[in-house]
Amino acid sequence: MDTQPPNQGAETPQSAEEVLKSVIEDLDSFRQNMTNNFNEDLQRLRAEKQQLSEDVERLRQQYEQLQSQQLESLSQRQIAQQQLWLKQLAQVLANNLQQQLGQKIRELRENSHPLRLEVGGIPGEELPMTNPPGNSYYDPGAEFGEPLFATLTRTCEALEQELDSYHSHLSQQLNNMRGMEQQGEMILETLVNRLKVELENTSGVSSVSAESSQFGSRNSGSTVSSAPPAVTSPVRPPEPPPTPPSETQVRPKVPKSASQVQIGLILALLSATVLSLFNVCLKILLATSSEPRIIFGLFEVEGLIVPNIGNSLLILLLRLIVVMLLMPLVATFLYPAVWTDIERFIKSKDFALWAKVIGSAFFLFLSQVLIYVAIGNIPTGIAITIFFIYPIITVLASWGLFGDRPSVVRIFSMVVIIVGACLTLPSGGAEGNFQQGILAAGAAGITFSGYVLLTQMAAGKLHPIPFSLVNFAGIFVFSALSLIMPLPPTWDVNIDASIWPGLIVGGIVLGVLTLFSYLLNNFAIRFAGAARASIIGTSGPALTALFAFVMIQEVLGLPQIFGMILVIIGVAAMSFERMFAANKKTS
Repeated sequence: MDTQPPNQGAETPQSAEEVLKSVIEDLDSFRQNMTNNFNEDLQRLRAEKQQLSEDVERLRQQYEQLQSQQLESLSQRQIAQQQLWLKQLAQVLANNLQQQLGQKIRELRENSHPLRLEVGGIPGEELPMTNPPGNSYYDPGAEFGEPLFATLTRTCEALEQELDSYHSHLSQQLNNMRGMEQQGEMILETLVNRLKVELENTSGVSSVSAESSQFGSRNSGSTVSSAPPAVTSPVRPPEPPPTPPSETQVRPKVPKSASQVQIGLILALLSATVLSLFNVCLKILLATSSEPRIIFGLFEVEGLIVPNIGNSLLILLLRLIVVMLLMPLVATFLYPAVWTDIERFIKSKDFALWAKVIGSAFFLFLSQVLIYVAIGNIPTGIAITIFFIYPIITVLASWGLFGDRPSVVRIFSMVVIIVGACLTLPSGGAEGNFQQGILAAGAAGITFSGYVLLTQMAAGKLHPIPFSLVNFAGIFVFSALSLIMPLPPTWDVNIDASIWPGLIVGGIVLGVLTLFSYLLNNFAIRFAGAARASIIGTSGPALTALFAFVMIQEVLGLPQIFGMILVIIGVAAMSFERMFAANKKTS
């Protein structure tokens, strides 16, 4: 500055502004060029995807034609080969018969007694014959008939062996063709999945909003497939155990910004809040005592039905009616290709996958009914806390099924969960059947772990949203069939006709809360990831106890509160350990 002219300082701001303006213009031009390039690449990839789809369909048609042609050629070759074998057999039989007849004729001509030989009713030439010594009667047919019959037997056995060998070879070739067909289908499916991921990543670079919409519509990445497909239980489902190596699918993860993660965590907390409100509303519907409940300390509400098995099935059915009316719209909004995937799932005839999906729906149905019974007999927060023993069953079952040996952190977490669950057990002074409620809550956790394991086994084979829709439909069918079947008198539905309006309203409220929680959980997983959402979901028991205390004045003792905190810590530690392990694998 000392060496510059006096007016140099005045020109500096103007030059800086011009430089800044030119830089901004260059950046805008660069951004515009990049956006145009990415859009062109996206259009090109879509065109290539369409071309690949057409090529795949053409290849499938060609494969079917080749397969039919090959089968026709095999059948023609088989017929020609059989005709050739029959000709060879006839030739061999004729040669052997001619040799045997010539030999016997030569032997008989040397003898003194003549014999006229007839073959097949045609008179033959007169042959000399003598009786062998020691025999009063001699049959010449017995002398050369036995070798001829033995030759025929050996020839037929050889022919049968040849036919068996050819049949075995043909069966082996057909099995190889089936294996090649399955491998081709797997390769095509992998190719389509990779194209989807590439399209998601390419469209995600253009803008954050485009990334959110694209990732929402094609929600098939690892962040969703690593978690259960839907919030269908009164508590948030956890992140399932690791899959066996044969079922693990490595897919690139879309990086998430800090703002997206924060939004996802808020949505996960809202989902857990809605689930806790669902539990308390269910408690209000159940009549566990003769006295009405005081809601928020302002007004009284009487319970409607007794919490037995039949009444729980009825509440579940009413809730599922609302869910099945609205869930197709929600599923189509979240994943437009849901009906295409369901149609492909039905036409696939993959009975193993069908068994896993139906089995997971059945276990979730049992878990729902049992947790309803538990909430009706013991305090709501305690029922949900005992329910949270399912991670222990899941970890042990994963160890036995998948060979996933539990780490030190998991073992410590299981011990903490067991201690906390023991501390939360009710000791008296409240309403309900404690023994029935505790057993029902524990059984609900065990059956829910079966749902988690079967869901994990089916992960990657069916998109989470179609999987959730099929699960809802399965629970609806199981509930309806259970109510149709005859139940024991203590389990049967026992309601008064005057409570139907309130019961219907309660079912509508529970169904709406279920779908609202499902939406919040789905978007939470998209923004924050399944691992972070499952960590927030561990707050379910505490939120349930808090809502129960505020809404219906359900008070817990200090040991029960301390046990609840231990259970939350244990489950959260498992979720953190799983999240860190997944990050290490991807890094």
